[in-house]
Amino acid sequence: MKIVARETPNTSASLLKAVALRGVLATLFWLVLTEGSADYWGLAVLVVALTTLTSLVFVPVASWRWRPMGLLRFLPYFAMQSLRGGIDVSRRAFHPRAPLDSGYVEHQFRLPEGPLRVFFVNAINLQPGTVGVRIEGDRLRVHALDQSMPVEENLRDLEERVAGLFGVELGP
Repeated sequence: MKIVARETPNTSASLLKAVALRGVLATLFWLVLTEGSADYWGLAVLVVALTTLTSLVFVPVASWRWRPMGLLRFLPYFAMQSLRGGIDVSRRAFHPRAPLDSGYVEHQFRLPEGPLRVFFVNAINLQPGTVGVRIEGDRLRVHALDQSMPVEENLRDLEERVAGLFGVELGP
C-alpha cells in the first residue's frame, strides 16, 4: 500500500497563521452566541484567547490540511450521506416492527494514524445506520443497524473520499 501524505510545515509563520485564523473563528462564534452584544467584551477576550489556545493544544498546527478540490467533492457527498442517515434512522425508529438486523463490521484502515482516522470515524457516524465503536490498531469496529446494507463498501468509499479531502493517496 502506498500512502503519500502532505502535512503543514511547523513554522512560526504557520503558527501565526493558525492563531489568527482560529482567533477569528472563535470571535465569530462568540459574536453568534452573544448576538453581537458588546456587553461582555472583557469576557469575550478571555473566552476567545482560551478557545484559540485550547484548539492549538488539541489540534496542533502540523495537522492535516484540506485540499480545496477535495473539499468541493466531499461536501455534497457528506450532505447527502447525512441526509440519508437521518432519514434511515428516523424510518427505522417510527416503523411499527423496527426493521433491524444489527451487527458488527470490521474495517481495515488504509488511512494513516492520526487526525485523518478520527475525521473518518466521525464521518461514519453520519452514514446511514452506522456508528464507529472501537479502534484497535489498524482495525475499526463499526456497528450497523442492518447487516444487509453494503456497510464495508460504504466504508471503503468514505475512506477514499476522506483521503481525497486531505490529499492522501491510498493504495489498492
